Amino acid sequence: MNFLGHVVRFIIAAIVLMVVSWIVPGFAVGGFWSALMLALVIALLGWVVEGIFGKRVNPFGRGIVGFIVSALVIWIGQYVVDHVHVSLLGAVLAALVIGIIDLFIPVSTPFDAGRRSKDHA
Repeated sequence: MNFLGHVVRFIIAAIVLMVVSWIVPGFAVGGFWSALMLALVIALLGWVVEGIFGKRVNPFGRGIVGFIVSALVIWIGQYVVDHVHVSLLGAVLAALVIGIIDLFIPVSTPFDAGRRSKDHA
């Protein structure tokens, strides 16, 4: 994935986070820039979690473990980004809504994009 692809992916993720903040109680994002920063933080935390625990335990994974890790990453993200407030229940509901949105608008993870570029080489 090229640079422009990453930029578009983060903009879409920020828009999704803003929509989720309007839907989910206990999940509030202060604006587009906070949502964009939260999208970057979620991606970085996901990268760290996957690097430490492997592919089976990552926020982008399917199943209950991926769901729980996703909720924890969202909850931790509030401590890194200003104007983001998330309760534990809000993080769980946000992870659920983001997972449902991802069913309809799938966004590849940085790891999937890297793997596809290696496959084409």
